[in-house]
Amino acid sequence: MPLPYRPKSTVLDNGLRVLTVELPHVHQVLLSLYVRVGSRHETRTTNGVSHFLEHLFFRGSRAFPDSAAMHAVIEDAGGSLNGYTSRDHGAYFTPVHPDALPVAFRVLSDMMAAPLLDRPAEIELERQVILEEMLDEVDERGRDVDLENLAKRALWGDHPMAFKIAGTPRTVRAIGERALRAHHAREYGGENLVLCTVGPVEHRRAIDLARRHFGRLPRGTRSTERPPPAPPPGPTFHLFNHDESQTEFRMSFIAPPEDRPGFLALGLLRRILDDGLSSRLPFEIVERRGLCYALHCGVDSFDDVSVLEVEGAASHPKVARAVREIGRVLGEVARQGPTPAELSRAKRRTRMALEVSLDSVYEMAAWFGGTALFREPPLLEARADEVDAVTGEEVRQLARQVLSRENLTFAAVGSPTARQEARLREVVEEAEGLA
Repeated sequence: MPLPYRPKSTVLDNGLRVLTVELPHVHQVLLSLYVRVGSRHETRTTNGVSHFLEHLFFRGSRAFPDSAAMHAVIEDAGGSLNGYTSRDHGAYFTPVHPDALPVAFRVLSDMMAAPLLDRPAEIELERQVILEEMLDEVDERGRDVDLENLAKRALWGDHPMAFKIAGTPRTVRAIGERALRAHHAREYGGENLVLCTVGPVEHRRAIDLARRHFGRLPRGTRSTERPPPAPPPGPTFHLFNHDESQTEFRMSFIAPPEDRPGFLALGLLRRILDDGLSSRLPFEIVERRGLCYALHCGVDSFDDVSVLEVEGAASHPKVARAVREIGRVLGEVARQGPTPAELSRAKRRTRMALEVSLDSVYEMAAWFGGTALFREPPLLEARADEVDAVTGEEVRQLARQVLSRENLTFAAVGSPTARQEARLREVVEEAEGLA
């Protein structure tokens, strides 16, 4: 199946890039606004301010001071306002009926340009909501036991890439109106935003609406990032004690970012390791040996670095053996490379995933709009052809580079006995299966 869709792009006078992906076969339009700011753009004292602002954007704006009325306007148009903050960017979006697209532009633009940051009661109310949200990541003593947070801290220590996205209770309690206003003025200008419209809409119409509603945004400046340091030479071992029935663990390996050689091979390696129960890790660890129930391999990709992550959970008596067997599987792929059948299947499933994404306005917006924050988004057909051209030897070389002892950072959360912990530490430090 061909993958013909090409986004159309126009940059407004204030630096805002407007992308339109015309999908005439779908029956809704998604309007998404991407901003290049997240927790890695914060300082130790302002950590959490981007996430705090995300919450306040939905509390009301100059044209829609009542948050319930703001949401009702979008819902009457067939939509639902939503957003998120990550380490390196944020996004605000809503689907609407094609006939109601102007409504989405009007609401989303006012949220960004004129949020109400002068209402102390609203700020305090949202602060309490965020502090409640944080409780999902801590134990009864207030210690962080979230594996994602702990694994990133094990990789990058005090660098902003390791900051918690929502901040800490101390920083969130200290963020006030002045800090919120300063962050909004600095980061939410046209140069730092990409507006993406996906669905049955012509680019000309999207541009007209963008100029009318987003043209008043200030230009601002484009965010830049300080590269994270290389993690300490591995294997490194980090166990955070928390009373649980299992030990959760993550094996992290630094890998090439999206615009560097090796990234396409990295994507195929990930599929070879974990892309269904017949792929290597689930088959060997779950199906064949019953060492884990939950096991996942993924790639966390940023503009300047990627991390290949193998994450699982096992009972305390089994966790050392599970980690040892995972290392053996990773080492075999690094030494021998994929089989021809594995490589062919990974390429075929990659192309299938690209084809299926044509049915999702959300995936198309993320592919083109989200990527455009950092680099020119690749065309789907070109990406599929590039993946098809990757050889088994390239995957093997990439695996040898990434899946090495020196590149392993191990983080775990659990309460194994002293003997079980010692055995787990020994397995990680030996990492006998890895190159």
